Amino acid sequence: MLEQMGKSAQQASYELAQLSAKQKNQALSAIADLLEKQMPAILSANEQDMALAIESGLSEATLDRLRLTPERVKAIANDVRQVCLLIDPVGEVIDGKMLTSGLKLQRHRVPLGVVGVIYEARPNVTIDVAALCLKTGNAVILRGGKETVQTNAVMVKVIQQALKQAGLPALAVQSINDPDREYVNQLLKLDRYVDMLIPRGGAALHKLCREQSTIPVITGGIGVCHTFVDESADFAGALKIIVNAKTQRPSTCNTTETLLVHQAIAQPFLLKLSQVMAEHGVTLHGDKRALALLKSGCAAVHPVTEQALHDEWLSLDLNVVVVNNLDDAISYIREYGSQHSEAILTANLDNASKFIKLIDAAAVYVNASTRFTDGAQFGLGAEVAVSTQKLHARGPMGLEALTTYKWVGMGDYLIRE
Repeated sequence: MLEQMGKSAQQASYELAQLSAKQKNQALSAIADLLEKQMPAILSANEQDMALAIESGLSEATLDRLRLTPERVKAIANDVRQVCLLIDPVGEVIDGKMLTSGLKLQRHRVPLGVVGVIYEARPNVTIDVAALCLKTGNAVILRGGKETVQTNAVMVKVIQQALKQAGLPALAVQSINDPDREYVNQLLKLDRYVDMLIPRGGAALHKLCREQSTIPVITGGIGVCHTFVDESADFAGALKIIVNAKTQRPSTCNTTETLLVHQAIAQPFLLKLSQVMAEHGVTLHGDKRALALLKSGCAAVHPVTEQALHDEWLSLDLNVVVVNNLDDAISYIREYGSQHSEAILTANLDNASKFIKLIDAAAVYVNASTRFTDGAQFGLGAEVAVSTQKLHARGPMGLEALTTYKWVGMGDYLIRE
């Protein structure tokens, strides 16, 4: 089955590579319109997935990712329309020069070809990825989690129907709907047809793809993110940011999971933090020093475990650790961070500069919430993933991250001397 899917996707990618931006945008507009028109079928399928997920005892964070509402479907459709408004990078001349040999040499931005994406309980990813791939002339093979089988199947049918209406190959977007994990193993070896693989899920999925795939893999999306409050931070501003970074949507990978607080302000700041976190229903998990200061506060508090410091909570839980100084905060983030998003809250420009230079992460913030690490927030449109790697793409992956380039040399019957 996958061999044929790969062949079909590769053939479709050849057709997509020839399309103009206008043709691709027409197809995307058709997808957005049809998503709204077929909303009852999409929501019905999602209700089936939700019922099974609840019966299976999945976490509230997973259920939140899986759940679709009329408002969320409309937002997904509007995200597709936003992709239409973005500049098509395909065909862009990145740079060029005339060589002394007389050869005019340029680098042209081109599609990757076929992209494979493996993800879990995130039906919005089905549309986001398809839209970005189509905009950049790439075909895509999707493999969602077993939690989203019904929803994904209906969404992909909608996409394929819209592609047909636009006169484009329907098999430019395909999905593996069988939940058997053997198909994941087969996809990982489909390097004859698939040019890049993007896993979006937990650490186990990323490890499997890195170790087993014969296709280049872009990993990321695991967000053990930190916010450090230094001794010069404004308390009111810092608390506002922490509330946003933890509570706006706690099931996302750009949510702050651990708060680091400078020892010089720990006692007064943590008392205020406890009050604010209690108001927002956040449970705190403190290290030894933080725990002693938080016990007299309003919020529920527990001793933090070593495992919790390494993992995402994806819930209304926040680790709190007291550090001696900026250097200790940096060392701590190096030990426990996932190179996703890290923030410092400070009024000291030297501290901010040092933090920016020494923190190894896809996104580093000064006096801003880690929740900004997002393709739409960065002006990239819907993102295909957040890469925590250093090669090819880093951070939110928008349109350019789904392209590569080729060298184009032009001469007048030129030969090399």
